[in-house]
Amino acid sequence: MGVKLGPAGVPLSCKGRTIVEGMDDIIALGLETMEAQTVRLIQPQHFEQYWQAGVLANKADFEMNIHGPYYAELLGDRVARGRSLAKIESTLQAARTINARHITLHTGHYGDFGRGTAANEQVANIFSSVVQRVHDIWHDDEDEFPVFPWIKDGTPSKIGVETSGRQELWGSLEEVLEVVNHVEGTIPVLNIAHIHARGHGRMKTSEDYGELFDMVRESIGTKEFYCHFSGVEHRTGNAMHYTQIKKSDLNFEPLAEFIVEDGGWLDITLISDSPLLEHDAMYMLQNIDKAKHRQLERKAREDRRRALAAQTGTSVEDIQRKEEEMAQLRQGGATELLPEEAVVEPVKEEKKPEKKPAKAASKKKDAKAEKISFEEDDDEDLF
Repeated sequence: MGVKLGPAGVPLSCKGRTIVEGMDDIIALGLETMEAQTVRLIQPQHFEQYWQAGVLANKADFEMNIHGPYYAELLGDRVARGRSLAKIESTLQAARTINARHITLHTGHYGDFGRGTAANEQVANIFSSVVQRVHDIWHDDEDEFPVFPWIKDGTPSKIGVETSGRQELWGSLEEVLEVVNHVEGTIPVLNIAHIHARGHGRMKTSEDYGELFDMVRESIGTKEFYCHFSGVEHRTGNAMHYTQIKKSDLNFEPLAEFIVEDGGWLDITLISDSPLLEHDAMYMLQNIDKAKHRQLERKAREDRRRALAAQTGTSVEDIQRKEEEMAQLRQGGATELLPEEAVVEPVKEEKKPEKKPAKAASKKKDAKAEKISFEEDDDEDLF
């Protein structure tokens, strides 16, 4: 099982704002990947830090990924589609320089195509050309980059087709899998928050994640998964905006449980899209570690039961049943002690007021003195 976690962009806690400084902080946190964001426009001056990031990623065996423009109209008219492809071209050039393993791209609105086969075929044709363009850029014989060994010896970046989070956008899970299944060189980008939102909150248990990953494996026959995870606020099957994981109805614990218990065959990269970025990436890592500890504790209990069963000649089920009965008795005994303790406390408190009148009675020697003292006390209370 291989799980790599990292944030979508430079960490919030990073003092510098360059990708290289962000990579240093991510490695220091014990994370293993990141996704560079080229969501709007790539400036020429950005390529200097992309080159430095690529060299560092190659030396440190750090997985770099890159995200293309958020706003795309690949199903729009010729002008809109050409504008989107021009932005994607810049992302492809940056991906080569930064040594990105995955390039995540959006498709956009359905446009005049609407849902159905025609839209899927158009998307498949466009992504086929994008894959071809990546190979052309990667294997350009006219360019020689002796400091870029990953270009000469490596393989081109994989094009990731991301699931969308709104009903009016192309990119349901079924649509993405159909296109990826027909276009070699593409992979599905499973944005769990988007899938959860479009499914009206469908990702709730570890079984739900098992069904999701089994569906993808059966459709395209892969063990490698590239996923985004974040909390999400959603209504009527549409994602409204990302939130931190703890403030969403999309919990990470079921996914961590699935990865540890049943995901031994997975090779998965998890990118934190949360507004907290690296903080929620660390939160995901901690949950996976906790799930591993629970698994080890359970296996240790099972091994102990088998050893006891072999020594005593009883069955494992009988030992487990006795342990459960003893646990119930301990819980019952603890609850029975509570009312007894509650009764003892007021008895101790009742002894104190009994002594006060006794002391007052022993001091009654002169009635007039008592009257004077009471009157003085009354005066003190009034003022």
